[in-house]
Amino acid sequence: MRTYLICLAAVVVACAGLCQAGPKVQFVEVEHPDRIDVMVDGRHFTSYLHRDDLTKPILYPLRTPCGIVVNRSYPLEKVEGETTDHPHHAGIFFTYDQVNGNGFWNNTESPPQIKHVKVTEIKGGSGRGRLSTVAHWLGTDGQVLLQESRDMVFIAGPNEYAIDLDIRLKAPNKKVVFKDTKEGMFAIRVADWLRERSGSGIYLSSNGDEKEKGVWGKRAEWLRLQGEKDGKALGVAIFHHPDSVNYPTYWHARGYGLFSANPLGQYDFEKKRNPKQAKPFNFTLQPGQTGRFRFLVLIYEGDRTKEQLDGTFKAFARPVKRQRPADIGAL
Repeated sequence: MRTYLICLAAVVVACAGLCQAGPKVQFVEVEHPDRIDVMVDGRHFTSYLHRDDLTKPILYPLRTPCGIVVNRSYPLEKVEGETTDHPHHAGIFFTYDQVNGNGFWNNTESPPQIKHVKVTEIKGGSGRGRLSTVAHWLGTDGQVLLQESRDMVFIAGPNEYAIDLDIRLKAPNKKVVFKDTKEGMFAIRVADWLRERSGSGIYLSSNGDEKEKGVWGKRAEWLRLQGEKDGKALGVAIFHHPDSVNYPTYWHARGYGLFSANPLGQYDFEKKRNPKQAKPFNFTLQPGQTGRFRFLVLIYEGDRTKEQLDGTFKAFARPVKRQRPADIGAL
């Protein structure tokens, strides 16, 4: 067993008006060189998976502080009665279709593949821990199209967990064009009980729009999907940082369970909303250029109002290098 833990000085976290040390965030690799578990006070939160048989690294499963899994298990595990559509929707994933003609979104076999290369930083601590990685986006010819540098900060607060993902894509060798498509980009496939269709979930955006019909294909700073499990309100919210490419993002949010932020699919969304004004974005990286994509995922217990989530977004979007864990929760 290899346990990665570096003790940091205790950070102060505000909770119900009191000050206390945050929960211990720890990274553990147990006989699995292709999996790193994220633990909070000894309880499993999620795992970073980068197996060779996966077409991209993923975070799976995703649990609330009380242990309820908010993502669908398929295709990594089979659960009786669970939906089995769209097998490329696995855990939390970051990928995109139509990258120099390579389809990284719909594929369930390689190539193409987003291949984990190495861990560059790993440290746990009080209230949060950081895991940083490098991956290569390999085209169908096996050549490196993009180098991905990913910084993931796992934050543990009262009645909530959060993941701050700061991802940079660099074109190391040649021009890379991301053609506009709805098939992207930063997504989670939620558990069947949380989806809108035949589940308990309801979408709400920072614009005040509700349900799939109201939020799909529109720009918004954040989007929430909240439902009920075992008589308790639970939800997932995704926030898009203003320093990201083509902020605020469009939302490819479906009632069947796909919950995706897609800043690059502009034309696909606009041609259905505003066909006369629709223009392609065609995000392009010249050799040596880098694009930044930053998102915060909040997994929470209890009801969260629009005003609370607006406050969370305001703290997340604050122009500082890193926020303290206390700044990110809806406290």
